[in-house]
Amino acid sequence: MSVYGSGRQLELAAEFVEYILQRAKEAGEEVYEKAKEIIEEGKARGSLRLEGFEKKVEVEGRKHVVKVIDGSAELKEMQDGKTLLRIRITAEEDGVKGDYTMTFSRRGTDNAALGFAYARTDAPGGRETDAERFAAVVEALTGKRPRVYRMKNGKIMLECYEGHLDGFARFAELAEAIVRWLAETGR
Repeated sequence: MSVYGSGRQLELAAEFVEYILQRAKEAGEEVYEKAKEIIEEGKARGSLRLEGFEKKVEVEGRKHVVKVIDGSAELKEMQDGKTLLRIRITAEEDGVKGDYTMTFSRRGTDNAALGFAYARTDAPGGRETDAERFAAVVEALTGKRPRVYRMKNGKIMLECYEGHLDGFARFAELAEAIVRWLAETGR
Protein backbone atom coordinates (compact mmCIF):
# COMPACT_ATOMS: atom_id res chain seq x y z
CA MET A 1 0.00 0.00 0.00
CA SER A 2 2.92 2.34 0.67
CA VAL A 3 3.86 2.08 -2.99
CA TYR A 4 0.66 1.25 -4.90
CA GLY A 5 -2.05 2.88 -2.78
CA SER A 6 -3.53 6.30 -3.41
CA GLY A 7 -4.22 9.49 -1.48
CA ARG A 8 -4.42 9.29 2.30
CA GLN A 9 -4.05 5.49 2.16
CA LEU A 10 -0.61 5.95 0.58
CA GLU A 11 0.47 8.46 3.25
CA LEU A 12 -0.67 6.29 6.17
CA ALA A 13 0.98 3.17 4.79
CA ALA A 14 4.26 5.02 4.14
CA GLU A 15 4.21 6.38 7.70
CA PHE A 16 3.57 2.89 9.07
CA VAL A 17 6.48 1.42 7.08
CA GLU A 18 8.73 4.20 8.34
CA TYR A 19 7.61 3.48 11.93
CA ILE A 20 8.37 -0.24 11.54
CA LEU A 21 11.84 0.51 10.16
CA GLN A 22 12.52 2.96 13.00
CA ARG A 23 11.51 0.40 15.65
CA ALA A 24 13.55 -2.31 13.90
CA LYS A 25 16.63 -0.07 13.89
CA GLU A 26 16.22 0.44 17.64
CA ALA A 27 16.14 -3.35 18.06
CA GLY A 28 19.48 -3.75 16.28
CA GLU A 29 21.10 -3.94 12.88
CA GLU A 30 20.08 -7.57 12.24
CA VAL A 31 16.40 -6.86 12.98
CA TYR A 32 16.54 -3.73 10.83
CA GLU A 33 18.02 -5.60 7.85
CA LYS A 34 15.38 -8.35 8.13
CA ALA A 35 12.55 -5.77 8.32
CA LYS A 36 13.98 -3.99 5.27
CA GLU A 37 14.14 -7.29 3.38
CA ILE A 38 10.51 -8.11 4.19
CA ILE A 39 9.34 -4.63 3.16
CA GLU A 40 11.23 -4.80 -0.15
CA GLU A 41 9.72 -8.23 -0.87
CA GLY A 42 6.26 -6.81 -0.21
CA LYS A 43 6.91 -3.88 -2.55
CA ALA A 44 7.99 -6.30 -5.29
CA ARG A 45 4.78 -8.37 -5.14
CA GLY A 46 2.40 -7.35 -7.86
CA SER A 47 4.69 -4.55 -8.99
CA LEU A 48 5.10 -5.68 -12.61
CA ARG A 49 2.63 -6.24 -15.47
CA LEU A 50 2.75 -9.35 -17.65
CA GLU A 51 1.46 -7.65 -20.77
CA GLY A 52 4.42 -6.24 -22.65
CA PHE A 53 7.03 -7.85 -20.37
CA GLU A 54 10.11 -8.75 -22.40
CA LYS A 55 13.35 -10.46 -21.41
CA LYS A 56 16.25 -12.32 -23.00
CA VAL A 57 17.24 -15.65 -21.42
CA GLU A 58 19.52 -18.54 -22.31
CA VAL A 59 18.25 -22.13 -22.10
CA GLU A 60 20.44 -25.11 -22.98
CA GLY A 61 22.97 -22.84 -24.66
CA ARG A 62 20.45 -21.07 -26.90
CA LYS A 63 19.29 -17.49 -26.45
CA HIS A 64 15.56 -16.76 -26.37
CA VAL A 65 13.68 -13.48 -26.46
CA VAL A 66 10.48 -13.88 -24.42
CA LYS A 67 7.67 -11.38 -25.02
CA VAL A 68 4.65 -11.89 -22.77
CA ILE A 69 1.26 -11.12 -24.31
CA ASP A 70 -1.05 -12.04 -21.43
CA GLY A 71 -1.43 -14.19 -18.34
CA SER A 72 -3.70 -15.17 -15.50
CA ALA A 73 -3.90 -17.34 -12.40
CA GLU A 74 -6.87 -19.12 -10.89
CA LEU A 75 -7.66 -21.51 -8.06
CA LYS A 76 -9.40 -24.76 -8.91
CA GLU A 77 -11.17 -26.86 -6.29
CA MET A 78 -10.82 -30.59 -6.92
CA GLN A 79 -13.32 -33.31 -5.96
CA ASP A 80 -10.94 -34.62 -3.27
CA GLY A 81 -11.03 -31.21 -1.57
CA LYS A 82 -7.56 -30.12 -2.69
CA THR A 83 -7.13 -26.71 -4.25
CA LEU A 84 -4.86 -26.31 -7.26
CA LEU A 85 -3.30 -23.12 -8.61
CA ARG A 86 -3.30 -22.79 -12.39
CA ILE A 87 -1.03 -20.22 -14.02
CA ARG A 88 -1.58 -19.48 -17.70
CA ILE A 89 0.85 -17.43 -19.79
CA THR A 90 0.60 -16.44 -23.44
CA ALA A 91 3.99 -15.48 -24.80
CA GLU A 92 5.91 -15.14 -28.02
CA GLU A 93 9.43 -16.46 -28.33
CA ASP A 94 11.55 -16.01 -31.37
CA GLY A 95 8.38 -15.30 -33.39
CA VAL A 96 6.45 -18.36 -32.13
CA LYS A 97 3.33 -17.67 -30.05
CA GLY A 98 2.50 -20.20 -27.35
CA ASP A 99 0.01 -20.76 -24.55
CA TYR A 100 1.60 -22.25 -21.46
CA THR A 101 -0.16 -23.65 -18.39
CA MET A 102 1.44 -24.78 -15.14
CA THR A 103 -0.55 -26.37 -12.30
CA PHE A 104 0.66 -26.12 -8.70
CA SER A 105 -0.39 -28.45 -5.91
CA ARG A 106 0.84 -29.35 -2.44
CA ARG A 107 2.81 -32.59 -2.26
CA GLY A 108 4.62 -34.78 0.22
CA THR A 109 4.86 -34.89 3.97
CA ASP A 110 6.23 -31.33 4.06
CA ASN A 111 3.31 -30.00 1.96
CA ALA A 112 5.71 -28.53 -0.59
CA ALA A 113 4.34 -26.35 -3.40
CA LEU A 114 5.12 -28.04 -6.71
CA GLY A 115 4.13 -26.96 -10.19
CA PHE A 116 3.98 -29.28 -13.19
CA ALA A 117 3.55 -28.79 -16.91
CA TYR A 118 4.07 -30.98 -19.95
CA ALA A 119 5.55 -30.00 -23.29
CA ARG A 120 3.12 -30.39 -26.17
CA THR A 121 3.74 -32.60 -29.19
CA ASP A 122 1.55 -30.41 -31.41
CA ALA A 123 3.62 -27.26 -30.75
CA PRO A 124 5.71 -25.81 -33.60
CA GLY A 125 9.02 -27.68 -33.61
CA GLY A 126 7.67 -30.55 -31.49
CA ARG A 127 7.92 -31.53 -27.86
CA GLU A 128 11.64 -30.78 -27.32
CA THR A 129 11.34 -27.27 -28.74
CA ASP A 130 8.15 -26.59 -26.78
CA ALA A 131 9.88 -27.66 -23.54
CA GLU A 132 12.78 -25.33 -24.28
CA ARG A 133 10.45 -22.40 -25.02
CA PHE A 134 8.34 -23.13 -21.91
CA ALA A 135 11.51 -23.25 -19.75
CA ALA A 136 12.56 -19.89 -21.24
CA VAL A 137 9.18 -18.36 -20.32
CA VAL A 138 9.41 -19.62 -16.72
CA GLU A 139 13.00 -18.42 -16.33
CA ALA A 140 12.24 -15.02 -17.86
CA LEU A 141 9.30 -14.46 -15.49
CA THR A 142 10.72 -15.95 -12.28
CA GLY A 143 14.48 -15.67 -12.64
CA LYS A 144 14.71 -19.41 -11.95
CA ARG A 145 15.01 -22.25 -14.41
CA PRO A 146 12.47 -25.08 -14.02
CA ARG A 147 13.63 -28.67 -13.79
CA VAL A 148 13.04 -30.56 -17.02
CA TYR A 149 12.43 -34.31 -16.94
CA ARG A 150 12.42 -36.53 -20.01
CA MET A 151 10.24 -39.51 -19.20
CA LYS A 152 10.46 -43.07 -20.57
CA ASN A 153 7.18 -42.68 -22.46
CA GLY A 154 8.60 -39.71 -24.40
CA LYS A 155 6.80 -37.01 -22.44
CA ILE A 156 8.74 -34.01 -21.18
CA MET A 157 7.70 -32.58 -17.82
CA LEU A 158 8.69 -29.21 -16.37
CA GLU A 159 8.68 -28.83 -12.59
CA CYS A 160 8.66 -25.64 -10.51
CA TYR A 161 8.84 -24.93 -6.79
CA GLU A 162 7.71 -22.32 -4.27
CA GLY A 163 10.70 -20.15 -5.27
CA HIS A 164 9.20 -19.91 -8.75
CA LEU A 165 5.91 -18.76 -7.21
CA ASP A 166 7.75 -15.87 -5.56
CA GLY A 167 8.92 -14.81 -9.02
CA PHE A 168 5.46 -15.19 -10.56
CA ALA A 169 3.97 -13.18 -7.67
CA ARG A 170 5.86 -10.08 -8.83
CA PHE A 171 3.23 -9.75 -11.58
CA ALA A 172 -0.02 -7.99 -10.76
CA GLU A 173 -2.13 -10.41 -12.83
CA LEU A 174 -0.87 -13.40 -10.81
CA ALA A 175 -0.09 -12.05 -7.33
CA GLU A 176 -3.54 -12.12 -5.73
CA ALA A 177 -4.31 -15.73 -6.71
CA ILE A 178 -0.84 -16.92 -5.67
CA VAL A 179 -1.03 -15.26 -2.25
CA ARG A 180 -4.54 -16.64 -1.72
CA TRP A 181 -3.52 -20.17 -2.77
CA LEU A 182 -0.45 -20.14 -0.51
CA ALA A 183 -2.58 -18.97 2.43
CA GLU A 184 -5.36 -21.52 1.81
CA THR A 185 -3.07 -24.49 1.27
CA GLY A 186 -0.26 -23.56 3.69
CA ARG A 187 1.11 -25.86 6.34
